[in-house]
Amino acid sequence: MSLDLTPTAPLLSATGEARRQIEICNACRYCEGFCSVFPAMTRQKAFADGDLTQLANLCHNCRGCYYACQYTAPHEFALNIPAALAEVRVESWERLARPQALARLFQSHGVAMAGLLVAALAGFFWALAALKPLAGAGFYAHLAHNTLVAIFVPAFLLPLALIALSLRDYWREVGGGRVRLAHLLQAMDSAARMKNLSGGHGEGCNFEKGDRFSDRRRLFHQLMMYGFLLCFASTASGTVMHYAFGWEAPYPLFSLPKLLGVPGGVMMLAGAAGLALLKLRADPALGARRVWGGEMAFILLLGFVALTGLALYAATGTGAVGPLLAIHLASVMVLFLLMPFSKMVHGFFRLAALVAEAGKPAPVGGAE
Repeated sequence: MSLDLTPTAPLLSATGEARRQIEICNACRYCEGFCSVFPAMTRQKAFADGDLTQLANLCHNCRGCYYACQYTAPHEFALNIPAALAEVRVESWERLARPQALARLFQSHGVAMAGLLVAALAGFFWALAALKPLAGAGFYAHLAHNTLVAIFVPAFLLPLALIALSLRDYWREVGGGRVRLAHLLQAMDSAARMKNLSGGHGEGCNFEKGDRFSDRRRLFHQLMMYGFLLCFASTASGTVMHYAFGWEAPYPLFSLPKLLGVPGGVMMLAGAAGLALLKLRADPALGARRVWGGEMAFILLLGFVALTGLALYAATGTGAVGPLLAIHLASVMVLFLLMPFSKMVHGFFRLAALVAEAGKPAPVGGAE
């Protein structure tokens, strides 16, 4: 009796459909060198739910495998690996998030949710600024330093704690083993270079156009990631200067917080603009359609954080500082609060997937 590999959607769940498609890919192996997904899947012939969760979070949705595949529609197998793994990936984030309902809400109504939160929190900070401190310069003339610390430290640490719980559950689900330093270094190297966004042969991916290889998506991701890290380092350096050396803001242009923060903000803004443009050009059928709005909201929110931060710096010494400070702080807080539920969490899960992959035995080479 032959095995029926034709699609049965919508009868199959997202995991079931991904399993059907991955089993066909594992038999073909034409795309074996495209990214970390394909060598990883050669370790087994049958795939548990945890295996599919791991493969889905290794996938960077570069879409090269789809355009190279001979079994896409109108073939009866109707393979669409990027979309199938995207659905499993998003489902894993939603399932492992706490609370799950908030994650599902953001994925489906991300733009409206982020916009309303920014507006509400901007009003809160604007009202709070009415209680101006008796002393302070720059931003601290509008909001006291201790007030900002009391508000933002819990808003930053609580989401990180929720993400840590989600990652613990992810590690158990995918069967992650003991983590060694070599595994961490290998995963960090892959994440830092984003090599999986450059296709299997280093020519680039096909994200926005099937017959065009490009590294633009990789470049925009790197601009966003390293820009964000520079901005975080700017804040961290300011904190050290404040508490360790008693050097209080505002800081001059040629100071560490500004030398890190201004280029970081520009890089984030450029990365957000590029990623949003590519997303508008890309075929939505090759991703998780239902979360398109949530993914775009995340990109726009990152860009808005960078834009308002740069505008706030440019407005130094003017009457626009008060309202711009309220808007910027609100957007930063929304970014923090939504970390466990927005696509911001993908960085944590993808790094965990790369660490787990580094700790697994070498893939079996060659088709059988």
